[in-house]
Amino acid sequence: MDSPGSSGRSSVLESLRGMGRIRRDDLRRRITMPQYQRMAMRDAIDSSDVVATGNRYIAFKYGGESARPPEEAPVVVFINSRSGGRNGPELKARLQELMGQEQVFDLQSVKPHEFVQYGLGCLEKLAELGDSCAKETREKLRVVVAGGDGTVGWLLGSLGELHKQGRGPVPPTAIIPLGTGNDLSRSFGWGGSLPFNWRSATKRTLDKASTAPTCRLDSWNVSISMPAQEVVDPPHSLKSVEGCSLDLAGEIEGQLPENRSCYEGVFYNYFSIGMDAQVAYGFHNLRNEKPYLAQGPISNKVIYSGYSCKQGWFLTPCITDPSLRGLRNIVRLYIKKANYSEWEQVSIPSCVRSIVVLNLNSYASGRNPWGNLKPEYLEKRGFVEARVDDGLLEIFGLKQGWHASMVMTELISGIHIAQGAAIQFEFRGGEWKEGFLQMDGEPWKQPMSKDHSTFVDIKKVPFQSVMVNGE
Repeated sequence: MDSPGSSGRSSVLESLRGMGRIRRDDLRRRITMPQYQRMAMRDAIDSSDVVATGNRYIAFKYGGESARPPEEAPVVVFINSRSGGRNGPELKARLQELMGQEQVFDLQSVKPHEFVQYGLGCLEKLAELGDSCAKETREKLRVVVAGGDGTVGWLLGSLGELHKQGRGPVPPTAIIPLGTGNDLSRSFGWGGSLPFNWRSATKRTLDKASTAPTCRLDSWNVSISMPAQEVVDPPHSLKSVEGCSLDLAGEIEGQLPENRSCYEGVFYNYFSIGMDAQVAYGFHNLRNEKPYLAQGPISNKVIYSGYSCKQGWFLTPCITDPSLRGLRNIVRLYIKKANYSEWEQVSIPSCVRSIVVLNLNSYASGRNPWGNLKPEYLEKRGFVEARVDDGLLEIFGLKQGWHASMVMTELISGIHIAQGAAIQFEFRGGEWKEGFLQMDGEPWKQPMSKDHSTFVDIKKVPFQSVMVNGE
């Protein structure tokens, strides 16, 4: 794992390492699928028809070099060409130059679920029809995603559908960092930003993606049950569902409303409530309205800091405005500890204005707000050392902008609240008509009711994502 604040150093090291000569022809031979498989996958995606495409391509006779699977693991790349400012389109062109167009998917035109359903489905159909080469390609396939944390999470969520459908194996995922924070990329050794000599480093990334060992990542399901309302413009990671069951952690005031709205989503890095999500919401709206202002990670961070000041994160006293009160006035927090079935209510400090539920040891561009805690402190609090595959989440609080700034510069840790294997939040709005939530950097405005509670359940997804270890 990258140590906090190491993104600059890691980018320089990546640049130096990237100077090692990797021959393009050798790389292409080792990661490129046979041409008929590349074309079949594309045709299946374009036509949304696995059966007809598989039957059509299996009818051909393939021989010689073109029908041999790659020597190592074949690689497909997903790129968010809108990420990374001008680097997105240039990186896409470089990837197509190195491995051909058919194995590079632009997320503006091919969505991850389409690839899973039709692209991988086509390889599976060919294998079912007796194509041993396609079977081997499907079993050895690996995926690279070039984008930010939201893009990586989007792809991991789609690949996770393979578990539910019994369509293993799930391709391991490597990362090329193109976003602002890139915490998933940092956590698995792929660096915090695109290296200076990114053109040669791209070859090294593809080479490593096909050969490096794999590791595991917990993912977490978020289920929101609220009085019948609609979340306006929810992020793509949050979907409306027909209904969700409630395992109520504590007693509620009054009765549950007869009609409720339900949403579900998955996160890999963090889920947060409060002022940090409100700042993120303002930033995302500005970026969508005026994309020319946010042309890269540095400009994004400058704009983000400006929003932090503008929205009261630093300067407005909590007591002057009900919307800036501590979260304990509207939130109850319950957890289940590892190997326990009973809910336990956890007190929220009165000063806390943001609550963050953290899965990775990297947050907000490589910081570790949970901190590297000493064994005696862990034992005293009943905590264990935080890992990305331990089935536990760390819950910490931030008081206001000044406190958050000290946490982000790692002068202090966040306020340690709890560590749990399952979490439930209960919101009761009072004077609040809305709150702000976010998952993995995707914020939204959450409606709240004065008369009825909104519940947010966080539970571990029963399977883990498979990542390629870039260290």
